[in-house]
Amino acid sequence: MKNYTYIGKSIKDMEKSDYMEETKYISINELEDFKNHPYKVTEDEKLQELVESIKINGVLSPIIVRKKEDKYEIISGHRRKKACMLANIKEIPCIVKDLNDNEATILMVDSNIQREEVLPSEKAFAYKMKLDAQKHQGVRKNITSVRDEQKLKITTRDKIALEVGESSSNIRRYIRLTNLVKELLDLVDNKKIALSPAVELSYLSEKEQKRIYQNIEFLDITPSYSQTIRMKKLSQLNKLTFEKIDDIMLEEKPNQVEKIKLNSARLKKVLPKNISSEKQIEDYIIKCIESVKKNKRLDLENER
Repeated sequence: MKNYTYIGKSIKDMEKSDYMEETKYISINELEDFKNHPYKVTEDEKLQELVESIKINGVLSPIIVRKKEDKYEIISGHRRKKACMLANIKEIPCIVKDLNDNEATILMVDSNIQREEVLPSEKAFAYKMKLDAQKHQGVRKNITSVRDEQKLKITTRDKIALEVGESSSNIRRYIRLTNLVKELLDLVDNKKIALSPAVELSYLSEKEQKRIYQNIEFLDITPSYSQTIRMKKLSQLNKLTFEKIDDIMLEEKPNQVEKIKLNSARLKKVLPKNISSEKQIEDYIIKCIESVKKNKRLDLENER
């Protein structure tokens, strides 16, 4: 477990101190998720294992919450809450902490970023939330530490990088992903688009990004890193039209040429009888695709 720092104490130290604090059983109906919680709670096999464990052993580790108006906001423990709901548990053991918004955000991010598997989208929004919180946080420092940081040019992003075990440049790149439309960000999570091209796409407008996603979905192709760089440059010059996006996306990529195999029996059922040779079939299919693309383009332009 990484040793994250939180206002002078590590997360590991705070976990130890939690057991020394009073545990309070709170109705599950009084618990609400952290606002804009960046971590997804999926009903997968691991969650089901947690459900079965809770049914047998109960909740072994109290969740961390803070009082917020007439409810309790979860800082750490969203998966345990979900598991308790599935296990039909009515009350959950909680540690209630007195935290302001910035302190709560930092602790929420740090206590969840330690998980074995964290999606790129989760890192993106978690790092952004922590960066914003630390910038707004009025943590007292002595004069020496301030001067040292100024001399070394240590930024808030550098501090986060040290705390979470990432490079400062990677923190910046992940935060850029928050500018992606949801459809493209989902493709990054599903490993269909790598981090580097995804970062370049994040500089495009929402309409440009959605056009790229339509190409990906309709033609089952993804842009290469070099293609995303070119599209970014064209976008910055206000020269990235939908037609240019289509042309770039349809370019043949080096070392990615493959022979497409088609089911001849299925083709014969839909092709005109006078089309039989491989060249005729190829030409006919291309014309059909171009016709569909043209109609789809007209539909999109009518929507704008």
